[in-house]
Amino acid sequence: MKTGSTIIKQTVRTADVTVSGLLIALVFVATEFINIRLPISVNGGLIHFGNVMLFVSSILFGRKKGALAGAFGMGLFDIVSGWMAWAPFTFIIRGVMGYIIGTIANNKNKNGSSFLYNLTAIVVGGIWMIAGYYLTEVILYGNWLSPMTSIAGNIIQIAIGAVVGLPLVSALKKFKIFNK
Repeated sequence: MKTGSTIIKQTVRTADVTVSGLLIALVFVATEFINIRLPISVNGGLIHFGNVMLFVSSILFGRKKGALAGAFGMGLFDIVSGWMAWAPFTFIIRGVMGYIIGTIANNKNKNGSSFLYNLTAIVVGGIWMIAGYYLTEVILYGNWLSPMTSIAGNIIQIAIGAVVGLPLVSALKKFKIFNK
């Protein structure tokens, strides 16, 4: 009996690691390759679909996998794209963001099926992201004023992610594309 239990636990762990790895890859690829670099603030700006994949990962697979996908997927993007100074901050900000979104979207047995809970999750996670990146810019640039110019771009990122991500979540749940 103990041997069978060990095999089941090992299979579940293997599946979790595999799914987590795939979600991390989706977030990274969507951030790296589906993006538009815009001069939306004094400090530059990047609108990318990594948020879409982070939202989908967190809502459909929960807070732990959402946190892993956001932290490692976007942290890796910063490293390979030459934004090394940002990577530790991104790792924390996006990891916590994924955790927040996954927690709220799956609260009260909603399991990511409530549009209102999902939207609320993205808004709360987005507020965390905006605050986190504001403080990051204060630390990196030593200035309290110039980071304010990045807030509009971050809001646009979150809005685009929500506009694309929420219908995608609904479609994936409706057509039962995944199995939690």
